Amino acid sequence: MGSRTAGGPGARVELSGWGWRHSGRRAHALRGVDLTVEPGERVLLLGASGAGKSTLLHSLAGLTGADSAISGDQEGTLLVDGEPADRRRGVVGLVSQDPETQLVMARAGDDVAFGLENLGAAPDRIWPRVDGALAEVGFPYGRRHSTGALSGGEKQRLVIAGALAMRPRLLLLDEPTANLDPAGAALVRGVLQRLLAETEATLVLVEHRVADVVDLVDRVVVLEPGGGVIADGAPQTVFAEHGRALADQGVWIPGNEPEPDLSPAPGGTTLLEAVGVAARTPVELGARSAPPRTVLAGVGLAVEAGTATALTGPNGAGKSTLLMLLAGLSKPYRGAVHPRGPLAEVDRRPLRRWPARRLARHVGTVFQHAEDQFVTPTVREELLFAPLRAGMDRGAADAWVDELLERLRLTRLADVHPYTLSGGEKRRLSVATALSSGPAHAPDVLTLDEPTFGQDTRTWTELVELLGALRAEGRAVVMATHDELLLRHLTDTRVRVADGGVAPVDAVAADPEGGTA
Repeated sequence: MGSRTAGGPGARVELSGWGWRHSGRRAHALRGVDLTVEPGERVLLLGASGAGKSTLLHSLAGLTGADSAISGDQEGTLLVDGEPADRRRGVVGLVSQDPETQLVMARAGDDVAFGLENLGAAPDRIWPRVDGALAEVGFPYGRRHSTGALSGGEKQRLVIAGALAMRPRLLLLDEPTANLDPAGAALVRGVLQRLLAETEATLVLVEHRVADVVDLVDRVVVLEPGGGVIADGAPQTVFAEHGRALADQGVWIPGNEPEPDLSPAPGGTTLLEAVGVAARTPVELGARSAPPRTVLAGVGLAVEAGTATALTGPNGAGKSTLLMLLAGLSKPYRGAVHPRGPLAEVDRRPLRRWPARRLARHVGTVFQHAEDQFVTPTVREELLFAPLRAGMDRGAADAWVDELLERLRLTRLADVHPYTLSGGEKRRLSVATALSSGPAHAPDVLTLDEPTFGQDTRTWTELVELLGALRAEGRAVVMATHDELLLRHLTDTRVRVADGGVAPVDAVAADPEGGTA
C-alpha cells in the first residue's frame, strides 16, 4: 500500500474520565473511561452488544460533539495526538458498521478518491492509490462502477478501500468483515496485516468473532455498558484472567462458543417455489452508466415448512436478491415465485402479485439494512405495530412484546428511537419485529438477511432459539448468511448462490463459504 505516512507512524489516543450520553437518552453509553493507546498499538475493543464500542470509535473519529454529526453530552477528555478528536480528522480512517452510511459518491473510484481529495493529496498520486486500494481488497469492478449497484459485502470492501487509501495514522474499524464472505474476510485481514506493518498506524478494532482477529492485535480492552474499562492487557492474559466472566457477559471468547437449545426440524410440505427465476441489476442513469447485468438466471428453489434454509456464497452472487424475490418484495426479470400447499390455498397468484397486507401476514422479512423496516418513533411501538394491526388483544400484545424485549435485551431501550440504537441492537429489533405477532400468529415463512449480525453470545443464542422455535412450530426460515456458527446449528438445507445459479452444498465439492461438502 505504499510508504509510511508523512505525519509519522501511529497516532496517540488518550481518554481521561471520558463519558458520552446520546441526545434523548437518560443513561450514558460510556462513563469514566480511562485509556491510553500508544502510537502503533493494535487494540481490540470487546464488550457485550450495546457496551458503547461503536460510540467510542465514532468519538475517536471526531463525529461526536455539539457541532458534529452525532449529538449528545460529553464529559472528561478525549484526545488524539494531544488535541480534541474533531481537530484531528485528517489522520483518522473510520470503517463503520454500516457501509451504506459512508458511501458518498455515485461511482466506486470517486468514492475511494473522496477522502484523498479532502486531504489535499496531489492529483497525480490519487488514482494510483485508488487503484491499489481497490485491488488490495479484491473489489471486483472498475472505478466507474455504480455504488448503488453493489451488494452489502461489495460496499464493505469499497469503504475499507477508501479508508486504506488515505493511509491513516489512526485506523478505526467497526466489524470490518461482518458483511464479507469468508474468502473476502481473510483477504481483508491480510491487507490490514501488511498495511499496519508498513505504516505502523495505530489500530482500534471492534470485532465480535475474536478468534478471527486475535493475531492482528497486541492488546485487548473490554468495556462495560454505561461504564468504563473493566479489563485491559495482552489477549492471552485477558482471556486467561477474565475469560469466564467475560463469556458470562456475552463476550465472544475463543473456545467458548454458544450452544443454543433447539428442537429438531419437523419438516413439512413445500410453501414456496421459485421457478425459472432470473434477476438483473437496476437500470442506471447517465451516459457512462453500465448496462444492466444478470445476477440470477433460471433459478429453481423450493422452501419447505418446518425447515431452515441458508443461502450462502460469495459477495455479489445474489443472495440478498434471491431472498427478496422469495419474500415477494422484488419482481423477477423472468420466472416467478409461486405459493404452494397451504399458501396456495390463501392466494394462487405468484407471490409478487399478492396485496401488501396479505403478503405481510404470511411472509415476514428482515432486511439487510435494519432501518429500512422501522416505522415508529420508539422500540416498544415498533414491536406493538404488527400484533395490534393483526387484531391481537392489547394485553396479550403487551405481554409478548415485554417477553421479546427481555429476551433480546432491549428492555432498557424500549422508549428510545430505533434509529439511535447500535448496529447489533438494530439487528435484534428488526428480527423481533418479524416475530412480534407472536408464535400463534407468526408468518408462515420468515426471510432474514444476516440475522445474527453484531450480536454477543447471549443475544446470538436468543435470536437462534427464537428462530428455532418457529421452525419447530412448522414455519419455514430462509436466511442469507456468512455466519458459520448459525449454519452449523440452524440449517437443514444449505444452498450456495454463485455464478447466476444455486446448488445444494452437498452437490459442491468444496464450498467457498467455509468447509467441504
